[in-house]
Amino acid sequence: MTIICKNCNHHFQGHYCNNCGQPAETDKINIHFLWHDIQHGLLHLDKGIFYTTKELFTRPGHSIREFIEGKRIKHFKPVSLVLVLAGMLGLMYHFFHISILEGSVVVTSNDKNGIEFISAFNSASDWITEHYAIVTIFQLPLFALFTFFVFRKAHFNFIEHLVLNSFLTGQKLIFHIILFPLFYFYSTTPTLKPIIAIENLADIGLTVWVFIQFFNSQNKWSTFWRTILSLVLYLTFLGLIISFGIFIYLKTKP
Repeated sequence: MTIICKNCNHHFQGHYCNNCGQPAETDKINIHFLWHDIQHGLLHLDKGIFYTTKELFTRPGHSIREFIEGKRIKHFKPVSLVLVLAGMLGLMYHFFHISILEGSVVVTSNDKNGIEFISAFNSASDWITEHYAIVTIFQLPLFALFTFFVFRKAHFNFIEHLVLNSFLTGQKLIFHIILFPLFYFYSTTPTLKPIIAIENLADIGLTVWVFIQFFNSQNKWSTFWRTILSLVLYLTFLGLIISFGIFIYLKTKP
């Protein structure tokens, strides 16, 4: 039986395409795919990471959708991409002693409660910086949960949303690594705040760009507002988690 390759459209027979090497059968994006990704992806640091980087900054949403549909042979595995890049950026933050959230909250009160809150927030910032890769991985299913809910009519399952957001996170991590020299040189100056603001706006812009391309069968304005809603829900929930953690820390502190 003649098979059409999902990667290069070559007609072939057998288990692998004799033109590009892609398997004839591509697994559905589900929990088994994710487990295989985690098990084997880290053992294959090859040129796939460069191809994936190029795709993420030229046609990100289209490329991710094609990956989910089966065009995967050239790509670096999504969760492994996040682990590698988050680990790299976390080491950079640690080595150059940069706390990623410190100074992002301003408390005008000089009483005991205000001082204790800033101290707790800075401690949380240090912990997040020291465990950057773990925190980044933890955030993936959280954001995927909100995008899955907001875009539920698009008929992609939760694991497919997890893959989408893994690639999106990888794209943002690459962007943050590129900007890292600015964080280092301006880490103790007032200039850091506008740099962080620009980075945050760029992250939102990248998310919108990816989602509009990925959900290309939907109205662009609808996708735009649904993307913003996903971000608002996610950031609100994340803020509540951090605030709750600080509250518990202050209550249990001797």
